[in-house]
Amino acid sequence: MTELIYPAAQRASLNPHLALRGLRLDEDVAVLHPWYQMDYAHFWLMQNMTLEATRSFYADAASSGHMQAFMGFYQGRPAFVVECYAPRHDPVGQCYEVRDGDVGMHFFVGPSSAPIRHFTRDILRVVMAFMFDHQGAQRVVVEPDERNSKVHRLNHLVGFIDAEVIQLPHKRALLSFCTAGDFAQSLLLQG
Repeated sequence: MTELIYPAAQRASLNPHLALRGLRLDEDVAVLHPWYQMDYAHFWLMQNMTLEATRSFYADAASSGHMQAFMGFYQGRPAFVVECYAPRHDPVGQCYEVRDGDVGMHFFVGPSSAPIRHFTRDILRVVMAFMFDHQGAQRVVVEPDERNSKVHRLNHLVGFIDAEVIQLPHKRALLSFCTAGDFAQSLLLQG
């Protein structure tokens, strides 16, 4: 694994075994596609996509200039994926007043061979630090399915504040926001 763009060791409060790099579609799609077929991936809305459809999704998103994807690693092995997008160019941007510095985010954690305490929380902390430190976010925007209570709990752990339930083309979603200050406060509260 080369070309890491965000080793978590940059911040003392983060799990130093986590890191990110830009998505390399030709090699990473073979990792991502099986993840999205897992039962727990139903909120990701990609379970019925073929490998080629998954590749096309990411290729089209990258060529639009409005979304970037990143592969996340734990101890050098693929463990999660992050999508950063421009809310102004996404259906969510029709549901609230987009501010300069808003960056939308999706994350997905791949399957693990053994449970690791606080693993998903630690991944989300790294994702949030990456959003503020590397992506220049002033405010991170998320819109998970309103029924996805697990991700709502995780979002609250890293400082997200719920705004409202919105209707998007494929789901009813809980629109939430997190500033760098909200995130920093969450780290102080939880250690």
